[in-house]
Amino acid sequence: MTALTLSGVTKAFGSTEVLRGVDLHVPARTLTAVLGPSGCGKTTLLRLVAGFDDPDSGTIALGGATVAGAGRPRPPQHRRVGYVPQEGALFPHLSVAANVGFGLARKQRSAGRVGELLELVGLPPGLAGRHPHELSGGQQQRVALARALAPRPSIVLLDEPFSSLDAGLRESTRRAVADALVAAEATAVLVTHDQAEALSLADQVAVMRHGRLVQLAAPETVYRSPSDAGVAGFVGEAVLLPASVSDGYATCELGSLAVRGAVSGPARILLRPEQLVLSGNGAGVEARVCDVSYFGHDASVRLELVPGGTEVLARVAGHDRPRPGSLVRLTVAGEALAYPGDAAPAEVVLTEVSPSAT
Repeated sequence: MTALTLSGVTKAFGSTEVLRGVDLHVPARTLTAVLGPSGCGKTTLLRLVAGFDDPDSGTIALGGATVAGAGRPRPPQHRRVGYVPQEGALFPHLSVAANVGFGLARKQRSAGRVGELLELVGLPPGLAGRHPHELSGGQQQRVALARALAPRPSIVLLDEPFSSLDAGLRESTRRAVADALVAAEATAVLVTHDQAEALSLADQVAVMRHGRLVQLAAPETVYRSPSDAGVAGFVGEAVLLPASVSDGYATCELGSLAVRGAVSGPARILLRPEQLVLSGNGAGVEARVCDVSYFGHDASVRLELVPGGTEVLARVAGHDRPRPGSLVRLTVAGEALAYPGDAAPAEVVLTEVSPSAT
């Protein structure tokens, strides 16, 4: 399989800048998740790689060969790119086998390639004769992936492929697709706005904001050491507090906390909700429980510090959740991450990610 490299890629539609100097390297045989909110440019980036659009400037290379941005671009059909759109886009009048084998030569279809691909994506051979409307949403997405992998592409592009699935199907389909990509030794780029999806599936996560790539790192690094407060608030739930940092410690409303980051003076510190430890008494800062969101396996607890009224968010085991209105003591486990800057109001940043996903 083939590595992908974007260098200084820009794209505008009229007066609207969509991509602003994007540099991205996707190593061969890895999965990179391009993560960002709607309108940040991630789908446009995918379309440029596929060859559906051309960059205004910069270059795109597959396996060291430039396919866009330097002279005459290589057309999509000559890039050997597999593409899995959001809804799968299967041909409704064709069987599963015919959909998977659509881009294969007749000899390859008869040689058992279709059966191999169905097995690769975790579908039983008995589904080969069915039509798309006879399949579940998850099965349709697996067929779409099998079709994309059929001609052994240089790279596979997946554009929000799980967003239309219900929660029960989403996790099993994600894992089946990820396993199939590994088994096929495929290079892949997954576009998503789902933080849990990006963190759980990818070898590296590329976080985009306003058309720029603001962080590219392993999932754990993006979650534990986000490049700025904006990334911290987007990738998972976050508590951001004003603080004063000196000699590796931050003084804030939660007391004196050890910090990471070469920061001194006014700062904002990042804590993840799972770092806030609740107890009925003992050391720590007093807080009142405002409300509790119960998820079974765990729960999110919104608290108000006493005195002061600053709100923070904690994550606890589902069986150990406190009652709304009760008073608890808060301590912090582990280090906070410090960002330079003038002290700002405390902020609890909530995202759509499931409390247990990160």
